[in-house]
Amino acid sequence: MIPHKTIPGRYADEAGKREFVREVFTAGAPHYDRIGRIGFFGTGHFHRKRAVEKAGLKPGMNALDVACGTGAVTRAIVEVLAGKGQVCGVDPTESMLAEARKTLAVPFHVGYAEALPFPNRNFDFLSMGYALRHVADLDRTFAEYHRVLRPEGRLLILEISRPRTRTALVLSRLYFRDLLPTLSWLITGSREARQMMTYYWETIDACVPPPAILAAIGNAGFRDVRHTTELGIFSAYTARRA
Repeated sequence: MIPHKTIPGRYADEAGKREFVREVFTAGAPHYDRIGRIGFFGTGHFHRKRAVEKAGLKPGMNALDVACGTGAVTRAIVEVLAGKGQVCGVDPTESMLAEARKTLAVPFHVGYAEALPFPNRNFDFLSMGYALRHVADLDRTFAEYHRVLRPEGRLLILEISRPRTRTALVLSRLYFRDLLPTLSWLITGSREARQMMTYYWETIDACVPPPAILAAIGNAGFRDVRHTTELGIFSAYTARRA
C-alpha cells in the first residue's frame, strides 16, 4: 500500500518520488530545525518526549529512530534513556544526518525504512517522526519494523493527519499550505525551504487515512495497535510486536 498517490507536478512515479524527496530534504536540511522551532511555537520537543514515554520507552532499552532527519525524536529518546540504553538513527538523506551529528553523539546510518540495515530482533523500541508519508510502501515498511523489533518491542509513529472536520481542515490548510511555507521563506531566505514546507502539506493532504494505516500495522503482525490524536491533526500510532 502506498501512503499517497503521485503528487502532480512533483514526480511521475515511485522512483521519481524517492529522488525528489531526497533532493527536497537535502536542500532544506540546514533550515529544518529552525523552521520546526518557529513553525510549531517551540512545543515540538515537549510533545516528542512525552510521546516516546507514553509509547513505553524506558531506560535500558535499545531504540531505533527511523527517518530520524536532524534528530528531533532522537534527542527526546536520548533524554528519556538518560545514559541507560542505546539509540541509533537511520535516514536516507546524508545532509539531514550531518545536521543531527552536530548535536548528538549517537550512531547514524544512511538507509530506508523499507530496507533497514539491521539484523532481526535487534531493538526494543522503534520510532518514526512525521515521515511515514514519504515511504514507498506501508506494508514493506511495517514488515521491516516487525522484523527488527524484539518480541514485545514497542512501535511509535508520529504523523500529521488530514483533519476530519471541515473547520479543522480549512484552518490546517490556511496554516500548513499557505502560511508556513511563506514563513519558512521569510525566516530562512531559502526557496528550497519554502518548497520543502509546501510539499509537507501536499503529502498530508493526500495521505491515506488513519484506519488504513492501522490496518497495515496490524497486518504486519503487530498487536495492541492504537491511534490517538491531539488538536485533530497530530497523530500517534502505537503497537507492540507480537
